[in-house]
Amino acid sequence: MGEHITTYSKVHMSPLTPEAGDIQIRDIAHALSLMVRANGHFPKFYSVGQHCIHCCEEAYARGYTKRVQLACLLHDASEAYLADITRPVKHHLPKYREIEKILQDSIFQKYMGEMSEEEERLWKKLDDLLLYYEFDHFMGEKLMECPGMLKSNPVFDTEPFQVTEQKYLDWFERLWEG
Repeated sequence: MGEHITTYSKVHMSPLTPEAGDIQIRDIAHALSLMVRANGHFPKFYSVGQHCIHCCEEAYARGYTKRVQLACLLHDASEAYLADITRPVKHHLPKYREIEKILQDSIFQKYMGEMSEEEERLWKKLDDLLLYYEFDHFMGEKLMECPGMLKSNPVFDTEPFQVTEQKYLDWFERLWEG
């Protein structure tokens, strides 16, 4: 079998040595629409794809550039190939973080080219903002001091994966300049 995975679109992709041609937005949208957020501990299904869309919508509501919106949409794309590990555990796995960074950087590079420090700062800020509101909504838990108010109106309902997958692809089509 080697060091590759077979993706939804039947690409043999190596997450350890990613090639730009093997990274497919349809694979990312499909996988993230099926991956559960919070390692399955929310009381109902809410996908990583929904989280990424909500981050993107928040960037749009704030009037951020299309590039920042796209970064928000893509910020968890490596999880389509690696899955996710909860933050407390991930901090103890430096090799995993290295692999994840190489793959995520490859995805950003393919679809955005070089990202500025400001663009990275903005998508990370919105990622934490959505994390705060997701945990408040689903768990009634404040993970941190409130990082700010939402300008968008995310709906944290369960939706069929096909709906999330298509929304993800629609946002991508609006934002990608390739």
